[in-house]
Amino acid sequence: MSGIPHDHYEPKTGAEKWLDRRLPIVGLLHSTITIPTPKNLNWMWIWGIVLTFTLALQIATGIVLVMHYTPSADAAFASVEHIMRNVNGGHMLRYLHSNGASLFFVAVYLHIFRGLFYGSYKAPREVTWIIGMLIYLLMMGTAFMGYVLPWGQMSFWGATVITGLFGAIPFIGEAIQTWLLGGPAVDNATLNRFFSLHYLFPFVIAGLVIVHIWAFHTTGNNNPTGVEVRRTSKAEAEKDTLPFWPYFVIKDLFALALILVVFFAIVGFMPNYLGHPDNYIEANALSTPAHIVPEWYFLPFYAILRAFDGDVWVVQIAQFISFGIIDAKFFGVLAMFGAIAVMALAPWLDTSSVRSGRYRPMFKWWFYLLCVDFMVLMWVGAMPAEGIYPYIALLGSAYWFGYFLVILPLLGVIEKPLPQSAYWFGYFLVILPLLGVIEKPLPQVETIEEDFNAHYGKSDDASGTVATPAE
Repeated sequence: MSGIPHDHYEPKTGAEKWLDRRLPIVGLLHSTITIPTPKNLNWMWIWGIVLTFTLALQIATGIVLVMHYTPSADAAFASVEHIMRNVNGGHMLRYLHSNGASLFFVAVYLHIFRGLFYGSYKAPREVTWIIGMLIYLLMMGTAFMGYVLPWGQMSFWGATVITGLFGAIPFIGEAIQTWLLGGPAVDNATLNRFFSLHYLFPFVIAGLVIVHIWAFHTTGNNNPTGVEVRRTSKAEAEKDTLPFWPYFVIKDLFALALILVVFFAIVGFMPNYLGHPDNYIEANALSTPAHIVPEWYFLPFYAILRAFDGDVWVVQIAQFISFGIIDAKFFGVLAMFGAIAVMALAPWLDTSSVRSGRYRPMFKWWFYLLCVDFMVLMWVGAMPAEGIYPYIALLGSAYWFGYFLVILPLLGVIEKPLPQSAYWFGYFLVILPLLGVIEKPLPQVETIEEDFNAHYGKSDDASGTVATPAE
């Protein structure tokens, strides 16, 4: 599938040959499970299996919860309490499902930021990246609608605030908002629509995950060096790769087991740690919570949404140029969705010919600052929109957009390769452009085999493998 020379499935018995001619499912599974995988993959490549497991967990627990849930504004809250108190193991099912959403987003954020650092979005993997971003958007939609279903105070008012954002769209906003709500306000029709879509979207996500896997199996997996697997011959490819089974399957399962130990500890001992206490109060349209806060995985983008108020000069300029069509609320909505869009456009915004951040010491520091910025935005998103917090959110938002729209394109022009000998003496100390010195990227290794041997030593056996597992 990946274009890397390797052994293919050959049916042996008559029954196997008969089935393979009519439905080559065994050959497809064989090609998928034994795909040649770069042997130097590190532990940041384990999040794929965590995401796959979590998606299966969410679908399985969701199906069981649906058997006892009532999607009605009058009975939804009571049905959740019924699940927690009367259904055998119901409390565990609900906590697995609610905390599973958090595990899903922890894994997807680490998966995305790993891709941003190692350049997994660059050619020829742009389609893989775009499909991944579509999955992320659907995850956000699914999680938001799922958060509404318990029909607690934070569920109700969160739905009111978020759906109200669509009303800020000029000319058509009110029509879209009414269509989403099924009426003039959040009510029974809203709950039914969200329930239906929340049940549907995970299966759409599962389909896109299959396409996502198909896409990166077609192009081959990226790796920490960003160097492509040699494909001139099977012997050359075997120096750079190992079969996915058993090497990486066992490694991934080991990592998954460790993560699940932590996950089940949280589910068992502190299941409400990431929840909000107001959501244990039944929804009341006449009582607005003092501080409406979305789930933690929405907080960075919620902070960006709130950062652009009418006092920000960029908003004032946009409002003046558009003759008032773009007001502060609509600008915030554009900024929130734009923050996700710039990530999706990374393959075309990053102009550097060097794929991996490992060989871009100047890029590394900007990227590390982006990670800090993301965490700061998450923190600010949970704070009230008063005092110094809006200014911190505005600064964090400015860096987020500046990183993708300014820094990435400029780094591709500024960074130049250093002499080959520089690699062996390590990275140059970073002197920022503000100090007047331009830092240049270190050269890449030429093959994955070279990188693997540098970490684990040269292999001794004829197959090109070593006893030491991958990093």
